Amino acid sequence: MNSKKTNAQPPVKLTGIELSNVPKEAVGTKAIQSAINHIFSEVGVIKGISALKNLNQTYGFDCPGCAWPDPDEKRAFLAEYCENGAKAVAEEATKNKVSPMFFATHSVEELSKWSDYEIGKSGRITHPMVLKEGSSHYEEISWKDAFTMIGKELNSLNSPDEAIFYTSGRTSNEAAFLYQLFVRQFGTNNLPDCSNMCHESSGAALSETLGIGKGSVTLDDFEHADLVIVIGQNPGTNHPRMLTALGDTKKNGGKIMTINPLPEVGLMRFIAPQNPLKWFGKGLQLTDLFLQVKINGDVALLKIILKLMQQREQENPGSVFNHQFIKNKTHGIEELLADLDTYSIEDLLPQTGLELTQIQEATELIINNEKIIICWAMGLTQHKNAVDNIREVVNLLLLKGSIGKKGAGTCPVRGHSNVQGDRTVGIWEKLNPAFGEKLAKEFHFSPPTKEGYDVVNAIKAMHDKKAKVFVGMGGNFISATPDTEYTAEALRNCNLTVHISTKLNRSHLIHGKKALILPCLGRSEKDIQNSGEQFVSVENSMGVVHQSHGHLKPCSEHLLSEPAIVAGIANATLKNSKVEWSKLISNYDLIRDKIEATIPGFEKYNKRVRQKGGFYLPNNARSNDFSPTSTGKANFTLNKPSDIVLKEDQFMLMTIRTHDQYNTTIYGLDDRYRGVLNERRVVFINPDDMTKLGLKKLDKVNLISHFNNENRIAEGFLAIPYSIPKQCMATYFPEANVLVPIKSVAKISNTPASKTVIISVEKMAN
Repeated sequence: MNSKKTNAQPPVKLTGIELSNVPKEAVGTKAIQSAINHIFSEVGVIKGISALKNLNQTYGFDCPGCAWPDPDEKRAFLAEYCENGAKAVAEEATKNKVSPMFFATHSVEELSKWSDYEIGKSGRITHPMVLKEGSSHYEEISWKDAFTMIGKELNSLNSPDEAIFYTSGRTSNEAAFLYQLFVRQFGTNNLPDCSNMCHESSGAALSETLGIGKGSVTLDDFEHADLVIVIGQNPGTNHPRMLTALGDTKKNGGKIMTINPLPEVGLMRFIAPQNPLKWFGKGLQLTDLFLQVKINGDVALLKIILKLMQQREQENPGSVFNHQFIKNKTHGIEELLADLDTYSIEDLLPQTGLELTQIQEATELIINNEKIIICWAMGLTQHKNAVDNIREVVNLLLLKGSIGKKGAGTCPVRGHSNVQGDRTVGIWEKLNPAFGEKLAKEFHFSPPTKEGYDVVNAIKAMHDKKAKVFVGMGGNFISATPDTEYTAEALRNCNLTVHISTKLNRSHLIHGKKALILPCLGRSEKDIQNSGEQFVSVENSMGVVHQSHGHLKPCSEHLLSEPAIVAGIANATLKNSKVEWSKLISNYDLIRDKIEATIPGFEKYNKRVRQKGGFYLPNNARSNDFSPTSTGKANFTLNKPSDIVLKEDQFMLMTIRTHDQYNTTIYGLDDRYRGVLNERRVVFINPDDMTKLGLKKLDKVNLISHFNNENRIAEGFLAIPYSIPKQCMATYFPEANVLVPIKSVAKISNTPASKTVIISVEKMAN
């Protein structure tokens, strides 16, 4: 079969859109009903109840969705999870199976014509499967033969650097540590991961300014904050349990400011699902001030705020800036203030799309409050100047002394449930020298020192045929990455593609000359090894490491755990390794012992991870210690606003999720909080821009992206008038990923600029 017949993009077929009113509040009874419907229809009543009662509980399993932390102390007995957490469990614990018979019935080409929703709903993969060169169908393969096939292919490469080893954020600490150990013993640092596509910009900015690439706050800090600023983030859909923390801020007298191009329902009003007495009320108003900033206008907005703060400080010295903190803890204040003087508010203001009076109101909130938390997500991290965005956030907090004290600090809200933990235990294309020395001492080998490929560079290497084997530990690579057709061509250039997965996804259909699907246990399932039942551990968004213990019977007896799969590949590939791979997976305590021996902060790992709630990893910024930076202090930085100038007929497009989606997993076809039902191929457009373009509601349009004289097209979207700034548009990924150029990336972090896509719109003929 010619593999190029398979579709890398979701098919262009409309499903029958329905529009409804945008709700006035988030969560509440509709969210509860949605969660129950997904669980009971996909899992069944008895199994579904069993899964939910253990979800995010102290000795239960960690949600396979987002990385928002659980409370340190008392957890809600009724439901310590959100609507999308329940959907994630329904996806994993589904009754539907993808068996060898399924693959015998459906060719790869046929499956590629299905929508991502249809592919995902097929169910759990039950057996290891192989697609032989020239074949049209996957067929069953034994685990032994699969491992032998991988080992043979890897050992036939001219260099270890011709292999790519990708990691998704679902991977546990134990599996991720073994994975990076195997990859480095094989001889490469080619360890791209999903962080490269989301919070890499946060890590780069925070490491430079504060000495740690993680946030500084804890969940408890939200109860003590005077002001929480949520910028470039939609927690109502992407991290719904965060709304409870914001509710705690409001109940304790704090204020909330929201900065975003779209007004998101979840940040406006919220009904707590854990309290039945609140289900039928109007809910709690969250946002006190909403600034509807233009896409990529964040640095301009923050710089205006900094200038207004500077003006007030000059008028009344000591009334705004925390001079003691600045003097004792920071470096570069003079350079920052001098740089601010080079900008004028008049020049910056048009980039924001806001009135100056709105920004003045925001500045007053900041001036009049001392304990400030700033939260952000992809709305800041996926721009050309993403690192500048986050460094400017840090500048604001440093001027106020709002880092390293209770109720204040940085809060980059991570996506996948262990994406932060994977990086902590070594999944990174840049090997930390100190970690390399520890690996060498503990495992008796010389780790490679050459920097490996991140996601973007890995795709380029495969496209240029410099990399010939791709191994994906979880995730849906083709649907998560930019420039869909380019990335598909890159994967097709490989001699072998391997995906370690729970469910069928589009990446299994965009394959190399040969392909393997290796089915693994889900987070909710029991993991039994030679020494008995095991648990794994994960790190949440605030640096807490805790255990995750599956309780459900595995959906198939042919599944292996992720650590066991890594060990199987290692045993088949490495001929002279001194690591006892089979012994390590017999008891995961042994893996944790090795993590403790090589990574700071994991002292007494096996003892502390068994404690209720787990343990916090060290965090220098939280402790008001900035010694790890290049200056030994917290660094002010000089940052630039966006330099993009749109033509009159061009628009700035950002890709977003629906409420029925988590990352690339499509739970359903509704975006309830935006009033769009039963359809994904839509584009949100300012009503005045609709008029200017001669468009009416639900007209069909093509979206054309423009970058370096290259055009890319995504066809067949329905135009919807929506509250969004002029010359800004929004649509869903992965459908719009085809528009994101592989070379359009953030400076420093190399993250794909999925929120800074320059497009024009072409009306389709009826």
